Amino acid sequence: MSISHANGQEIQKEIETSASVLIDCWAPWCGPCRMIGAVLEEIDFEHDVKIVKVNADENPEFISENQVMGIPTMLFFQNGQLVKRITGFQPKDMLVESLKDSGLIA
Repeated sequence: MSISHANGQEIQKEIETSASVLIDCWAPWCGPCRMIGAVLEEIDFEHDVKIVKVNADENPEFISENQVMGIPTMLFFQNGQLVKRITGFQPKDMLVESLKDSGLIA
């Protein structure tokens, strides 16, 4: 799979039409967001997981609706329902384990 970017209504469509999706809430000025972005690229290459990046600065309504208080925040959705939230940088092995625990990857 490849990491995609979504704005506005596209975000909700990704959540509703994907069996499972990781939404990465980030901003270009955020150092830890860039660090987690590199980790997500590795995970995307190694695992079959849908990852969608959402720029927090460009999508304040989505950020507010999902009570994102800090970035980076990763929201794990299964069948349209939020099943897990991780805020802050996570090492790759911990993030992969969280994805497995949440059923987003095998």
